[in-house]
Amino acid sequence: MSSARSFLCGYFCLASRAAARRSLLLCQRAAGLSSALSGLPLLGGARRRLLALRGLSPAGGSSAAGQRMAAGGGFRPSRVAVVVKTTRYEFEQQRYRFAGLSEEDLKQLLALKGSNYAGLLERHRIHTKNVEHLVDSLRNEKIEVRLVKRREYNEETVRWADAVISAGGDGTMLLAASKVFDKSKPVIGVNTDPERSEGHLCLPVRYTHSFPEALQKLYRGEFRWQWRQRIRLYLEGTGINPIPVDLHEQQLSQEQHSRAHINERFQDQRSDISGPHLLPVRALNEVFIGESLSSRASYYEISVDDGPWEKQKSSGLNVCTGTGSKAWSYNINKIAQQAVEEILSIVTNDYNESLVYSPEEPKMFFSIREPIVNRVFSSSRQRGFSSKVCVRSRCWDACMVIDGGTSFEFNDGAIASIVIDTDDALCTVLLEE
Repeated sequence: MSSARSFLCGYFCLASRAAARRSLLLCQRAAGLSSALSGLPLLGGARRRLLALRGLSPAGGSSAAGQRMAAGGGFRPSRVAVVVKTTRYEFEQQRYRFAGLSEEDLKQLLALKGSNYAGLLERHRIHTKNVEHLVDSLRNEKIEVRLVKRREYNEETVRWADAVISAGGDGTMLLAASKVFDKSKPVIGVNTDPERSEGHLCLPVRYTHSFPEALQKLYRGEFRWQWRQRIRLYLEGTGINPIPVDLHEQQLSQEQHSRAHINERFQDQRSDISGPHLLPVRALNEVFIGESLSSRASYYEISVDDGPWEKQKSSGLNVCTGTGSKAWSYNINKIAQQAVEEILSIVTNDYNESLVYSPEEPKMFFSIREPIVNRVFSSSRQRGFSSKVCVRSRCWDACMVIDGGTSFEFNDGAIASIVIDTDDALCTVLLEE
């Protein structure tokens, strides 16, 4: 009964906050033209006309990309960087290349592991064909294209480009976004294997095979800009190392992951940082903090919205954006109908829907995974919306992972401040289905 009571309390609390947010949004929409312009992105042409009435510019920045955004209410880039994912077939090839394996050897090795060589090769060919279609579409429009693999993608490529296109799935989109800090530089995802990839962050699936149509809509302004809020992080104290370990291209064991952090620590002699240090990465989906060994409870202290510090033990802490509210955070917090009595099944969907919010809202949702509660450790708030989360590590072998791809050492004495700054918002494109 206590667990059911706790669930109902949590549900109605979240539901009431969701209702309050909806009411606030309705009030803001009724407040007049100025609030509508600031809060409601419009189609390119309509937005341009409304802004012109108020003597404003469609793009806030003065960069070349921003000027191209303003032209005719649409967007026409001159230079585009296409970031291409590494397929599983390519990964397996690179993985065993050092051993000098032939293609037949690779085929037999994959068969021993229960992997389908023909299937991997077919998915690789589908991905490659769709990338070629994307690049040809851009070049046919006289757009200069720089095609880069994930491992070749760097800040210089981002500076060169007017826009960045990720060719892969959501993971490739997260990687492409991680190096873009210019709010006026769009990042657009194209799902190159729609049958095997969700592509939640990518354009609708039909544009995978008809990308010229997407380009024409961009030119005509038949879309709306979406600035996805991102999380910035500050580290201070002891037990930290500001040099990250890149997880995107590495399938690391726990031992390899720990060794990589140790190697980075010895290579960098500035591990002791007294004041808050802004990390050179922004989280588009989420930030996770926890022990590397999943069977070991993570021990830390947490302060939410500058409130009192609270000692906690749990399976880890997840802090997400609106973009990430449909991903890991949603699955941590959702209620499976199998887990509740039939009498509660009516409210299950409403509760689960309250966990998802707009990527453009400048707030975060934190989740304490499986908290341990006893006379020593408490968990007054297991989940909820916040504007700031501070964590002081009391762990021994922990890490802070950004979007599942960048890992920072986060051990005893380290303090992380997790906040959203609207200057970090990522410019993306929404096209109709």
